[in-house]
Amino acid sequence: MLVRFSFSFHASMPSEVKVISRLVEWLMPFIQESHCVAGDEAAVELALLEALSNAVVHGNQMDTKKLVHLQCRCEQGKGAVIIVTDEGKGFDANAVPNPMSIGRLLAEHGRGIHLMKLAMDEVSFARGGTEVRMWKRPGK
Repeated sequence: MLVRFSFSFHASMPSEVKVISRLVEWLMPFIQESHCVAGDEAAVELALLEALSNAVVHGNQMDTKKLVHLQCRCEQGKGAVIIVTDEGKGFDANAVPNPMSIGRLLAEHGRGIHLMKLAMDEVSFARGGTEVRMWKRPGK
């Protein structure tokens, strides 16, 4: 008998940097137990940290009255889908400068989207840039 483990998770968090690591530390064991991205959990964790950080800092500008919404679906054989939505004004993802260009190598910000794209198999933005959708294919 083949048993597949899957789960869906929906949460909202205040726009506070200190909450990010707590939420990720709570969620990662479920992702690991699902075996949906077996061997690639660190990549998912990195992308999740970056997406939540961007939503809190850049999207909601650390306004504690605004929330960050997280949806995560993991299913063995299908991978992980993560959606992070903020309540900010949005942005044009195509206008974000390449952090690997010579003039940006020493910049203090601007690597989060690049890291998410490196870590995940697909990254896209919706709702005027207030929502990032990420997918990691099934692990080995």
